[in-house]
Amino acid sequence: MDVFYVVLGILLVFCALKPGYSSCPLGCSCTDDSMGRSLLCMGTSMDEIPEDIYDNFTKIRIENCRLSELRQGSFSQVGDLGFLWLNFNEITLMNIKSLKGLTNLTELRLQGNKLTSVPWTAFQDTPKLKILDLKHNRLDALPENALKHLSSLTYLDLSANQLSIISKEVFVNWPLYRTAEKVWDKDGLVSNVVLALNENPWLCDCRLKGFVEFIREVGPPIILMNSYLKCSSPDSKANKFFHEIQLKTCMTPVASAPETSFTLPLGTNTTLTCIVKARPAPTVQWMYSLKIIRGFVVKQTQLDEETVTSQLLIPSVHVADRGVYTCIANNFIGNSSVSVILNINSNNSSMPLPPVPMVSSNDNTHIEIRIAKQTVYGITLEWFATTDNPGETWFTIHFGKYNSPKKEIIYIGPGINSYTVSNLFPVTKYEVCVTLKNQPPRDSQCVVFITGSDISELEQREKLIHIIVIVCAMVLAVPAGMYACTTEARFSCVDLCLDLRRKLRMHRENTQETERHATFDSLQTASDEAFCRKSLEKVKRRKSEDKYRGGSAAQL
Repeated sequence: MDVFYVVLGILLVFCALKPGYSSCPLGCSCTDDSMGRSLLCMGTSMDEIPEDIYDNFTKIRIENCRLSELRQGSFSQVGDLGFLWLNFNEITLMNIKSLKGLTNLTELRLQGNKLTSVPWTAFQDTPKLKILDLKHNRLDALPENALKHLSSLTYLDLSANQLSIISKEVFVNWPLYRTAEKVWDKDGLVSNVVLALNENPWLCDCRLKGFVEFIREVGPPIILMNSYLKCSSPDSKANKFFHEIQLKTCMTPVASAPETSFTLPLGTNTTLTCIVKARPAPTVQWMYSLKIIRGFVVKQTQLDEETVTSQLLIPSVHVADRGVYTCIANNFIGNSSVSVILNINSNNSSMPLPPVPMVSSNDNTHIEIRIAKQTVYGITLEWFATTDNPGETWFTIHFGKYNSPKKEIIYIGPGINSYTVSNLFPVTKYEVCVTLKNQPPRDSQCVVFITGSDISELEQREKLIHIIVIVCAMVLAVPAGMYACTTEARFSCVDLCLDLRRKLRMHRENTQETERHATFDSLQTASDEAFCRKSLEKVKRRKSEDKYRGGSAAQL
């Protein structure tokens, strides 16, 4: 009897290990038919594909199981798999190697998931794939080579996604389409390919022109499941079928202004107008240094399919509102700009206002630079430069430690006049300069500042810092908690800096006899004296060379 049980146990182990008798994952069922062994998991909660799926399955159906990700090699042990259905899960991510080892896969269904993109190169591992169902996902783009590795398909469903623009080249570059077209033209004997693209929010502007023409002309062997594709936008073409619309070629923006120069009295309300022609519709913005501070209102109107007007409303003009206002228009092809000059006629002033400066980008453009915001770990820099073509003017930021020969270089595109420097080290002297692109920095285009050691010490020095700012800062208005001394200010200012520092040092020595530790105060005092001493030597050299030349740069 004992021998019988031993033999029975051996048989059970053998059956369990034999591929044809593998057990099913928990919560799933397995069946056998003429097509092979099938795995069915319906409504079973699982985060990932079970690891105990053996290589004897030819069909796997896992639906409504809340799968969120297809990881690398999810089915690499199931080399005979031919049918894979993963519908109505919550798959948002598909690894580029998630289909590794599935050389016999002929059908893949991923309907009703949350995919926003698909790693199309993953289909290199499925050379026999004939059916690919991706409907009811969230795909919003198709790369031009998306179908490159799907040369055996007979059915592709991309309906009910978020596709708005597709290039014609997606299908023109499809090897299956090119091969089938040649064979069809030769003898007419080739398998048809069913393509579903309906229920997508098509944006019918110039960018869709090639695709619309493709849909109109497509024929066997490509068969559209629904050839009546509709536009969703713009409003002028919404709900119209592709065969009812005519799309024009895209064009770069062309900006113009009815009037490019104004002279107005103080207190007048005015409107600056910019007219832009472009396909597709451009993004239009106005650039002026005080636009945000004054709270100007911008009103944009679409005149027709390719013309838009942008109006800048300036209430009760001030003297500070005079200057060059630039209207910049951009779309994916290019950009264009037009400048409008606003002069102010002040009847209450005995002295006429100077004309608005216009400086060529090739000249020594004057750049006004200031600290707009200060935090414990960084600063926000703002600048303003008057150039002939602000819409195409690039800037370069040179940033680093003061004495370091190598500075970090950041290129800033047109239309941007601020930059935030963060993650600064405490008790460190920094220099930041703003120049036109690829030009070396000049002293008048730089700001030097020293960081504190912590918040409390900055607060303790607040009153002293304010006094130094009031005495020494001639041009630059700095926020509270900053130390400033102009490097190109008049000689008397530097003297005042040194004299003030000397008196403060004598006062501290007379009132404090305890040993001074290396706090922010002590370090800052030494730095300030050396800082002003360097400024004094610098001014003396310049005085002897060119009889003194005034400037507006400030060191913080």
